[in-house]
Amino acid sequence: MLKPDSLQRALEDRDYLLDGAQALSVSIALHLEKPLLIEGPAGVGKTELAKALSLALDAPLIRLQCYEGLGEEKALYEWNYAKQLLHIQADGNKPWDELSADVFSQKYLMERPLLRSIRSAKRAVLLVDELDRVDEEFEAFLLELLSDFQITIPELGTIAALHKPVVVLTSNATRELGEALRRRCIYLYMDFPNLERERDIIVRKVPGIAQTLAQHVAATVQRLRTQGLRKPPSISETLDWAAVLCAMGVQRLDGRVFEDTAGALLKHKADLERLEQLRSLVSE
Repeated sequence: MLKPDSLQRALEDRDYLLDGAQALSVSIALHLEKPLLIEGPAGVGKTELAKALSLALDAPLIRLQCYEGLGEEKALYEWNYAKQLLHIQADGNKPWDELSADVFSQKYLMERPLLRSIRSAKRAVLLVDELDRVDEEFEAFLLELLSDFQITIPELGTIAALHKPVVVLTSNATRELGEALRRRCIYLYMDFPNLERERDIIVRKVPGIAQTLAQHVAATVQRLRTQGLRKPPSISETLDWAAVLCAMGVQRLDGRVFEDTAGALLKHKADLERLEQLRSLVSE
């Protein structure tokens, strides 16, 4: 079993910070070879964890971005209909049994992320991102893969994983995921980091930023997230703002600087209209 402290150090080497409890959950998922289900607000680093794991494990990252209406043909596989049709036209005199066996062979199979992850020549990290965006039917379709690491294609039969992928599922909890899926996973809830960890993230991700400015940025963002904004700043937006301030040569964060650069941090008109009120939260 990859020990949590070893995993923490490996991820820190890739500039990703986990606390002890989070590292333990990831280690358990790796040890048991179970999918890791990560829930939490948008922008807390769920997707970035999968990317950092890919680097730490030296495993290719295969990403399935979920969206409403996603179907098997975009997630699992698709037949190359154009090539199949050309083959049928070229060999149309053959008996159908012989012809169909040929056109429904693997050379006409177009791999999509799920199939690619289990046919990978080496263990891969499969990221199924924002799973809550798809419907219950697609979620149920995933259960065979998550339980047995195999996929059934009617024309070819069952394809088992050459190497079990490390599966990371993320959800922003816009829809409640089913119990059948949850039973198959190790669960991790990720929230926004505390002040000290966010400051450390800023220092790692924004080259050349002063410790004092990083502290002030982190403290200001922490306060902004308590104000009921339409879109509270995510970690990536915090980093963008910190990078802008650093590039401008800002030494001291104040209300005027906050107003001038707020577009890098606040992404809704309703939030920007509250600038006069919010500037009092700036950590000087």
